[in-house]
Amino acid sequence: MRKLILAAGTSAAFIAPFLAPLASADVLGVGANVSYWSSDLSGEAESDGSVVDVENDLDLESDDNVNFTAHFEHPVPALPNVRFNYTSLSLSGRGELGVDGFDTIVTPQAQVDSELDLDQIDVTLYYEVLDNWVNLDLGLTGRSLDGELTVQEVGGTAASETEIKAVVPMAYIAARFDLPLTGVSVGAEGNVISFDGDSVYDFNAYGQYEIQVVQLRAGYRQLGIDYEDDDDTLDIEIGGPFVSAGLVF
Repeated sequence: MRKLILAAGTSAAFIAPFLAPLASADVLGVGANVSYWSSDLSGEAESDGSVVDVENDLDLESDDNVNFTAHFEHPVPALPNVRFNYTSLSLSGRGELGVDGFDTIVTPQAQVDSELDLDQIDVTLYYEVLDNWVNLDLGLTGRSLDGELTVQEVGGTAASETEIKAVVPMAYIAARFDLPLTGVSVGAEGNVISFDGDSVYDFNAYGQYEIQVVQLRAGYRQLGIDYEDDDDTLDIEIGGPFVSAGLVF
């Protein structure tokens, strides 16, 4: 993942000076929301040449997830606005490996208990390029990824662990279209980086209703991680609908 960090860092240094003078908020603004994301998992994990399907072989299903977002906007043109996001996912299941097993689990068609835990912390610096009934934000995100996939043979001692630990800079874009005088809007947000075969992306699209200081959203979120570290590879997608509620001032 080091090559991803270097590539994104170079892009950030190039892009940042052009964003600063574009636009800023007219007044101070703060907001926060919490959401529930009903997510499904697909993809593969590879270790030392052996491959396992995380959905069909491991039967991983979402047990719990936590999502929290907060932002702070200000009218100073040269300084970026700040957005914070925390996502925590926990998926577990009992499945059956193929005849070749997986990693150190060599028993053909062994039953296994598996768990995938993934924590993400995002800090985004962004500028408001447009701020009327059409809203457009551009910026850069620093994302801390901390995750682990554990596969344990049922009734045995053999186990496999695949870890994700990286800090990744990503491009950030958010667009929203407001229907005047209704409080109704539609929008989309995304973070992405891709370089030399590795990639991370995180997109969501939503409908929103805002009344007074209360903000309600419903939409769909898709997260993808293609991570390679020595002989371990994790190529997964997590997606599903979400709902959120928050306050904006």
